[in-house]
Amino acid sequence: MGSYSPSSSSKQEKPGLGWMEWLSGWSHLISELIFQKVMSRHLHNPLLLPPLNGVTCIVTGCTSGIGLEMARQLAESGAHVVMAVRNPNAAHELIQRWQNQSSNKGLLSFEVMELDLLSLESVVRFSEAWNSFLKPLHVLINNAGIFSMGKPRKLSKDGYETHMQVNHLAPALLSLLLLPSLKMGAPSRIINVNSIMHFLGFVETSDMNFTSDKRKFTGLQAYSSSKLAQVMFSSVLQKLMPADSGISVVCVDPGSVQTNVARDLPTIVQAAYKLIPFFLFDAQEGSRSALFAATDADIPKHCMKLKVDEWPVCAYIAYNLRPMNPCEEAYNLSTCQIVWEKTLEMIDLASDALELLLEGKKIQCRYGLT
Repeated sequence: MGSYSPSSSSKQEKPGLGWMEWLSGWSHLISELIFQKVMSRHLHNPLLLPPLNGVTCIVTGCTSGIGLEMARQLAESGAHVVMAVRNPNAAHELIQRWQNQSSNKGLLSFEVMELDLLSLESVVRFSEAWNSFLKPLHVLINNAGIFSMGKPRKLSKDGYETHMQVNHLAPALLSLLLLPSLKMGAPSRIINVNSIMHFLGFVETSDMNFTSDKRKFTGLQAYSSSKLAQVMFSSVLQKLMPADSGISVVCVDPGSVQTNVARDLPTIVQAAYKLIPFFLFDAQEGSRSALFAATDADIPKHCMKLKVDEWPVCAYIAYNLRPMNPCEEAYNLSTCQIVWEKTLEMIDLASDALELLLEGKKIQCRYGLT
């Protein structure tokens, strides 16, 4: 179960994006920015959610931005929301405010647990704690992410480039370690909040940590590559997931959203960012694709159809709630398989970890026992 063989027609690794792919990536990004509001004008804001009583959702990075909107709307629809955050105090303050503002005072169901994606040990501790409750988990939304454009390369305490760790490695580890609870809650879903910027990404599998001097490090390159790595890993995860597990894997594009991600952009870019609010989604609009993927009844059927048809990439939902194809590079099956193997190596999980975790067995990694 730990691997699958790419078809002979799959493309081999290459040195980087071709200029046509680069232009195509920017074309997708600019097109989304200009037309997203027109293309999603038919959607309700906020999105209308079904009753979610009895549903448990874990949402990472939900004290600001679109994650905040996800947590609030899921709870208002009846779900029990676990806020997995770096700052528990901020989460408790938000809960208090929401409880005071809610027409159903005291009925919103929240739980706060500390999680720092810059520490893989924290990811393991969180997963151990949640799995020890022996409670079913129905939805995991990997929302937390970073984009430090214009900043020099930084490493986490685990020694990994911070974009790659927060946007890909830590969510991958979290998703795998929570498989026992997700299987218990089946039909369940892993929702990865991705980005249209993965079209500009290229994963150099021999240098996922950006240590080589052959290419100049940029925050844009690191962010887009981490998001592409997430799509590639998700595709193999969905491919290897047994059909009877009842677990669906979905990536979503929230659209171009005006959130506090701009705080890390250069001053001139921040200025431009503030000049185009008409084109940008607000956080509530940006939360719709993840909420749709987490709650729509047809998502498991869509994922299963892709699996039966041996579609090479995971389900991907656009900002307008319609299925979309990820970038061309995401279809490079050879690279996808290498990204899967390299990711397991970087987070110190054995190649049979998926199978063992679905069987409810304990596994060992250097970040802790789970």
